Amino acid sequence: MGAKRTSRRTMTPAANARRTAPKPSCEDCYFRVNLLCALQVEEPCSTYRPHEAQLRPPQQLRFVFRQERRTRAAWSFPSAQEQAALHA
Repeated sequence: MGAKRTSRRTMTPAANARRTAPKPSCEDCYFRVNLLCALQVEEPCSTYRPHEAQLRPPQQLRFVFRQERRTRAAWSFPSAQEQAALHA
């Protein structure tokens, strides 16, 4: 007889928030609330913005510059003069 495995997953607060977040609707859209929407659809369109956002675009990640790379490699092939000296 095989033993049943029980999953002990615990839900994080962020995962709970995603599950309980209401679905966006046209009635909550900035354009519909301010009578700017000309569409007659029942579901949110691609231009949907939450009314609370006041047309503020979603926050983007900040661009962080990396440190400059080395200009010379840690090792290199011997120069022509060094090779000539080795084989002379």
